[in-house]
Amino acid sequence: MPATPSASATPPTPGVELAALLADRELGLRALTGAGERAPAVAVHAVHASEMADPSPYLLGGELLLTAGAQLEADADAYVARLVAAGAAALGFGVAPVYEEVPPELAAACARHGLPLLEVPPRTPFTAVARTVWRLMAEARTRELRRVTEAQQSLAAAAARPDPVPALLRRLAATLGGHATLLPAGGQDPGRDAGQGTGQSAGQGTGQAATRHAGRDLPPEAAGALAALLTRVGAPGGPATATDAAAGWQLTAYPLGGEGQVLGVAVPDRTPGDHAITAIAAVLLTLLTTHRPAGTEAGALTRLLLGGSPAEALGPGPWHVVHARGTGDPQALAAALGTVLVDARGEEVRLLAEREPGPLPGWRLGVSAPAGPGALAGAEAQARRALRRAEAARAPLARHTAGGLDALLDPAEALTHARELLAPLAPEQVRTLRAWLAHHGSWDRTAAALGVHRNTVRQRVARCTALLGRDLDDPDTRMELWFALRTLDRQDNSPVT
Repeated sequence: MPATPSASATPPTPGVELAALLADRELGLRALTGAGERAPAVAVHAVHASEMADPSPYLLGGELLLTAGAQLEADADAYVARLVAAGAAALGFGVAPVYEEVPPELAAACARHGLPLLEVPPRTPFTAVARTVWRLMAEARTRELRRVTEAQQSLAAAAARPDPVPALLRRLAATLGGHATLLPAGGQDPGRDAGQGTGQSAGQGTGQAATRHAGRDLPPEAAGALAALLTRVGAPGGPATATDAAAGWQLTAYPLGGEGQVLGVAVPDRTPGDHAITAIAAVLLTLLTTHRPAGTEAGALTRLLLGGSPAEALGPGPWHVVHARGTGDPQALAAALGTVLVDARGEEVRLLAEREPGPLPGWRLGVSAPAGPGALAGAEAQARRALRRAEAARAPLARHTAGGLDALLDPAEALTHARELLAPLAPEQVRTLRAWLAHHGSWDRTAAALGVHRNTVRQRVARCTALLGRDLDDPDTRMELWFALRTLDRQDNSPVT
């Protein structure tokens, strides 16, 4: 069950299914292998045209590769195998310029390796295929953004009902087309009744101690996996979010308010906007369920307006002031940090959180030292300076420190993060990843350092990408992985005491 931090609430651009391209009569594409009605949906995230004998070094994964076969090798099987290893989504072959028809040996190789093969007719330029892909991706993103906006409105309306928590859970489950569970702090194991659906649990229990469920029934295996996920995230020091998959269901758990409450969702098919929608629901549920002194926020505002200090309305803390800059939804960021105290005016988002933040994708964070309610002004200045350091270093997070690179992170926290981040990798994969990062992503130099073939390096790095679920071309990801590897190296080389 890999744990992952909460992501940005702006949904990523969805891919384009091959079925959508085949349905475009203007293009006239014809599926030869791997894209029939019964084949699994294949998503295309980019288009790349190449007549190279080996274009695989220039693929990032998810591409529809277009070629006329000008330098097609006699060994079609090796050509296709390299494309599959590089993560190509499909191969489009343009007939007429070089070949009058798609070579049968190429079609046979694609069938063997499971690579979808499309025939591009002579009248269809490759640029027309690329433009269609970009257009369909833009339309899909617009639909997903509209879906998130509509979901936000419906969730807010549900939260305003007399029974806001069960109403919000029902609306969330219906919007996602799946299942939602709210586990309170110290709640019972939801695995025993998580499959009961709305019939029993959407209105089950009105007190904070009752576990609530809504939506579709879950099979026992998925219900048990979701229960384990909720328990893990709700435990003290648990991850910001965690994901898993069981019995064909995609599972995610989100902590609420820093008090041990957890929101769990299960969907049969995860879409790019699902996380954004769930993050909105998490913010609303935090506001509805988190135990706070009566009138805390109102008291703070009243004191501030009357010229007094709002610090008296806050708990004793310690508190962390956070300055953030990114492209995501500030409310989703607040939910990930377990707080409702957020100021999203201006380019920087300011937050006040009791939980010590960790790195979050899509954001750069500057975090103050722990402070009591009376020292928040100084803590805000610390957070502002820390954010400037994070931006200068292109790091996902910087904490207030008296100075020195090693002081940016607590050693124990850094070691725990490194172990969790690299846990999915085998020792040989860790060794390859360390060498690849040290050689700035050079396949040839890494292969020479390890004494292996460059294709072996490509395959291992591709496997690391899949296991980590991270984009290794992103500089922030590379920096985080490099620091994690250096942290483990220091631990391994430290003297035994």
